[in-house]
Amino acid sequence: MNILLGAVLAAVLAAPVHAQLPAQRAQSEAKPAKLDVCAACHGEDGNSTNPMYPNLAQQNARYIYLQLQDFKAGRRKDPLMSPVAETLDPKEMLALADWFSTQKEKPTGFKPDPAKVEAGRKIADAQLCSMCHGGNFTGQNEIPREAGQHYQYIKKQLEDFRAKRRTNDGGSMTPVAATLTDEQIDALAQYVANLY
Repeated sequence: MNILLGAVLAAVLAAPVHAQLPAQRAQSEAKPAKLDVCAACHGEDGNSTNPMYPNLAQQNARYIYLQLQDFKAGRRKDPLMSPVAETLDPKEMLALADWFSTQKEKPTGFKPDPAKVEAGRKIADAQLCSMCHGGNFTGQNEIPREAGQHYQYIKKQLEDFRAKRRTNDGGSMTPVAATLTDEQIDALAQYVANLY
């Protein structure tokens, strides 16, 4: 019986932010205190209307939380996000991560070039992108959901990893992006933005 109780307790403690007990979940459904600051760029429901800002709707809560931590600690830098993250405490970060992860992602309206989408699919297969991001780029844990993300944002992140302007990837993305040409980055971004 103690082993069963221990296993249940371990599962509850290890559960993702948005997989909480019903009483905790009801609390997290209230809008987070700092949501208005985030909504200016990402939209209150996490669907950004500016393609340079990422959609956060349906993004993995753990990924959002870790990125906010990285912005605050200076491991990831952005002139808009870094100052915002500096004002957040861990509880506020968790509340925002949970909020955005439970919002419904909407189509971005991006119209990809079908030939580039196919080329991007082949690049994704050759680079084994699905091993981390999942078969439909839905992400997992600290690996971001990229399916349906803005094309411009995906392209910029790949360029930043290639140029080592972004390095908070745990050593996974920088070596992959370093091998990609501009044309391959464009095709890969078109392919991933096309997924939904």
